[in-house]
Order: sequence, then C-alpha cells, then structure tokens
Amino acid sequence: MSKNIEWGKLGFAYMKTDFRYVSRWKDGSWDEGKLVEDNNLTISESSTALHYGQQCFEGLKAYRTKDGKIQLFRPDENAKRLINSCTRVMMPEVPVEKFIDACKQVVKANEDFVPPYGSGATLYLRPFVIGVGDNLGVKPAPEYIFCVFCVPVGPYFKGGMAPVNFITSDFDRAAPYGTGAAKVGGNYAGSLYPHQLAVKKGFADCIYLDPMTHTKIEEVGAANFFGITKNDKFVTPKSPSILPSITKYSLMHIAKEYLEMEVEERDVLVDHLDEFKEAGACGTAAVITPIGGIQHKDKFHVFHSEKEVGPVTKKLYNTLYGIQFGDVEAPEGWIVEV
Repeated sequence: MSKNIEWGKLGFAYMKTDFRYVSRWKDGSWDEGKLVEDNNLTISESSTALHYGQQCFEGLKAYRTKDGKIQLFRPDENAKRLINSCTRVMMPEVPVEKFIDACKQVVKANEDFVPPYGSGATLYLRPFVIGVGDNLGVKPAPEYIFCVFCVPVGPYFKGGMAPVNFITSDFDRAAPYGTGAAKVGGNYAGSLYPHQLAVKKGFADCIYLDPMTHTKIEEVGAANFFGITKNDKFVTPKSPSILPSITKYSLMHIAKEYLEMEVEERDVLVDHLDEFKEAGACGTAAVITPIGGIQHKDKFHVFHSEKEVGPVTKKLYNTLYGIQFGDVEAPEGWIVEV
C-alpha cells in the first residue's frame, strides 16, 4: 500500500520516511549496518564532520516502472564516486557491494514511499559518510558513520521542462587542485552566497569558471554543463576540479550510442558560446535543465530560445528519462532492480 501522499504536489523537500540504514566504522572495519526508525544521529561534539568538514555524500534515485517494479539507476557509479570522495578527505571506503545493498534495503523498507509510475515523482536516496568520535586535532576521525536515507521528491519541472538563464560568477566553486572532483559539503557551503547573488539579479543560478584563468566554463550551479554545437556535437567541459556527474557521462553515452552524435570532453571557452545552438545543465535532480541564455560581463548570449527547449536537448532528456523509468532499453549494467 502506498502512502497517502499527493504525489503531484511534491517538491524537493525533506520528509521523514519509515527507515534509514546506518553503519559504523570503528577499529578498522565497518559493522554489518542495520535499518533504524530514528532519523536523528547522536555524535560527539568534537566530531571532525562538524569542525573540519570531514564528510561527503551522494544522491541517486529509485524509479517505479510501468509494470510496478522498482529500479535504481547506475548505483555502482555513485558507489565508486563515494569511494573517491572518501579517499580525498581520508575516510574509509564504503565497498561498492555494501553501498548498493544499503540502498536496496532502504528502498525495500520504504517501498510505500516510492511514487507511482506516471507521476513524474521519484524516491531520492541520500547516502553519506561523516567523521565522528572524540577528536580535537586536525586529523582523520577515530570513527565514521555511513548512512542512507530516502525522501520522495516531485518532478523538477512543474508543468514541463523549460529553459532558464544563468550568470557567470566571479567566485570560484573549487580551488585548482582542491576538492572540486569530490562530493564534499564544503563545495556546497561555498556556493550558497554566489547562488544568492545570482538569484537577486534575476537568474536561476551562477556559472562557475575555471579557477586558474576564469575563461572556461566548469559547472552550472551544482550541475555539469553541456552544449550542442551547430554541427551536432555533444560537448562538455573537462577539468580536474569538476565533479564527475553520472548523469553527464550517461548523456555522453546516449548522445554517441543512441543519437549517433560525436562527443567531446574538452575546454569550453566562455567567450566562444556562439559555437553552441543548444546548452544545458545536467544532474540527478533535474536530469537536464535547459539553458536559455548566459550573462557574462555585459553580454547576454541566448542559445536555442529562452522559451522553448531545443530538439536535441529534448531527445537526450526523453531517452535518459525513458531508461530510468524502464520505457527505453538500458545499456547493460545500468539498471539494478530492487
């Protein structure tokens, strides 16, 4: 029995669900982990997660298909990215099998919260690792917690996908050899202020340029950038300080294998935006956010349109969305049934 939830009215907001998974690391190993009902964690006041930002997280979704099955989309890729983030901030790795098993347990235990097929809503999963235990010096924590909780979330675009505008920021999202490629909380804390400035100016969010030269596009808010050139190439920035988006790499595969497009991962110069006829931001939440235009200094560049989604962007979105909900055949290994 699904919960008495108005699926069509869901946004992207926290809702307490019935169970979450918690596992603790101590004395060199993770315990077995278990499902618990309490949504509060009790940790030491001296935990490294609180003082030194020793933590990281992931985001993925569970989808209900037309025939009522529930599936996860490429959870092994999220697991690998979590390992990379843990390694970067000196936390113990969560093995891929443990990660996927924890996600499956949480989805099964909260099955009534998985939105029905056709509602556009999904079950969002938030796995995270935090450094805990008694500690004062700047050093790795003596203990860690790995947790996965879930929340039903609504479709990102109420009333259909629509382009939005962005403005370039003078602030940097990450340092040249910093933690940009790791999904750590500090990257997001630092983005709150530039985001607020962009919104005050009437834009959806800001675009971060490369921290070394401020000439190349790196990220769009908390998402990855892509552009479609006038001769139908799928282009996305390459940089060691970009978070490697699972959605982006999935779109690169779809562009090449499903739409037979050329794909390039390379520098995207902010002064050469006219090479693109369409552009978008991609990530777990929206899949694709079409970009209407970008304000850079005193220039405003419009891509396909500020009102309509471009045809290639639409095809990319529909194909990936179809794979996630089980309506389009997925590449081997992309779907894990719960």
